[in-house]
Amino acid sequence: MNLSGRRYDPIKRAIDVLVGAALLVLTLPIQAVLALLVRRKLGRPVLFRQQRPGKDEKIFELVKFRSMLDPDPSRGLVTDEQRLTPFGALLRSTSLDELPTLWNVVRGDMSLVGPRPLLVQYLDRYSQEQRRRHEVRPGITGLAQVSGRNAIGWDAKFAKDVEYVDRRSLALDARILIRTLGHVVRRQGIAAEGAATMPEFRGNRNA
Repeated sequence: MNLSGRRYDPIKRAIDVLVGAALLVLTLPIQAVLALLVRRKLGRPVLFRQQRPGKDEKIFELVKFRSMLDPDPSRGLVTDEQRLTPFGALLRSTSLDELPTLWNVVRGDMSLVGPRPLLVQYLDRYSQEQRRRHEVRPGITGLAQVSGRNAIGWDAKFAKDVEYVDRRSLALDARILIRTLGHVVRRQGIAAEGAATMPEFRGNRNA
């Protein structure tokens, strides 16, 4: 962990609390409408909750709006592509499904900017270098997301995550947030080529 990053961390946390809380309050009317739409179009539960590893690999519960139908082989709903409805795809492409995640930011589970929190089962698949992504709080957006999001491969994503850990600063966070707005407006990098979201990370054989 670099010294400048350590010095920035308390400032970063203060920004997360202030900005995260303000955005959470300001978006409550939007979230209320989205909750009704999710319940109508996708059913219950409205919120998607899942265990994810955070800073120092501490497990927390990620909260976001549900964007997929429940698995149901009898209806042909097995893969992510089959379960992702047009409404769910719209939520994801506009990042509106992430609005409840602001609660994770305020709680201290996450940051506005940082490596995205991935699945718990990936923990034993990382190389030692890739594991460094957990030296900081995970973020709603990050350097990997503005460098291609799901359109780049796992190795490239993890390299960007570690680069962020080493370079994190107020200026870098500001650039990432500004670029994130542009990516959301243009809906870039939502899915990997040939997939509805991102294929499973199966580990680094050379680790």
